[in-house]
Amino acid sequence: MADATTDVVIGAGSGMGAAVARLLVGRGNRLLLADRDEAAAQAVAGELTGNVQAVCCDITDGASVAALVSQVGSLGALVVTAGLSPNMADGRRIVEVNLAGMSRVVHGFEAALADGSVGVCFASMAAAMVPADPAVDAILDQPDSPSLYDELDALGLLDHSGIAYAVAKRGVIRLVERQAKAWGARGARLLSVSPGVIDTPMGRLEDASEPSMADMVAASALQREGRPEEVASVVTFLVSDAASFLTGTDVLVDGGAVAAQRSGQRGG
Repeated sequence: MADATTDVVIGAGSGMGAAVARLLVGRGNRLLLADRDEAAAQAVAGELTGNVQAVCCDITDGASVAALVSQVGSLGALVVTAGLSPNMADGRRIVEVNLAGMSRVVHGFEAALADGSVGVCFASMAAAMVPADPAVDAILDQPDSPSLYDELDALGLLDHSGIAYAVAKRGVIRLVERQAKAWGARGARLLSVSPGVIDTPMGRLEDASEPSMADMVAASALQREGRPEEVASVVTFLVSDAASFLTGTDVLVDGGAVAAQRSGQRGG
C-alpha cells in the first residue's frame, strides 16, 4: 500500500493529533497514525473506519522517521503535532523533540513529496512572545547542527523549560519559512500552525502549574480556551485545495490571546 496516496499524522495518539486524525479520515486517503505511544495511536485508529493504520514513530530517532517515510509512496497530507510542553521535560529535551525532531521529519518526508502534498507543522502561540534576536535566530536556523544545544545553553535559553519551549517553537516557524521553497519546487506546500491555550491533556498540565495561562485566556478576545477540534478544522482547511495559495507561513489559532497581549489588554 506504500504506493497509495497517504496522509500521515504524527502525534496522533491524543489531544490535537487525535482530533486531526478524526477529520482527515474523511479525505478518503490511506491514513497512517503515528505516535511514540503506539497503543494510543491504535486506540484512535480503532475509532475510525477506512484504510487506517497505527504505527510507532519517535521523531528524535532518525531510523524511526526513515521507517515511517518508507511506508509512504506518495504523500498527501503530513501533520506533525508531536511535541513536549514545558512541564514534560527539561529545556534540552524540549528542543530535541520540538525543533530538531520536527526538522528531521520535514526533511525526511521530502522523499515522499508529490504534486499537491501539504505539510503542517505544529508550533505555538508561545513563539510570538519570543523577542526577535538575530543571534538566536541564526542558531535556530541550524536545527540539525551538533552544536545546537551548546549554543542555546551558552545563551541561557535551556535553563527554563518554558523559554526553551517558546524558542523551539519559533524555530519551527522559521523552519517552515525556509523549507517552503524547496517543497514548492516539488508542487508541495508547507505551513505551521500556532495553537493558543487548548483544552487537551497537555494543556491542562500547563494550566495547573502556570496561573498566567488563565490570565491570558481571560485577556483574549474570545475569553475561553480552544477545543482540539477547532484547531483540527483549521488544519483540515490548510491541507485542502481551498488553501492552495497558502504556504511558508504560520497560522495563529489562539482566540485572540496574542493580539490582546500585543495591544496591552488585560482580562476582566
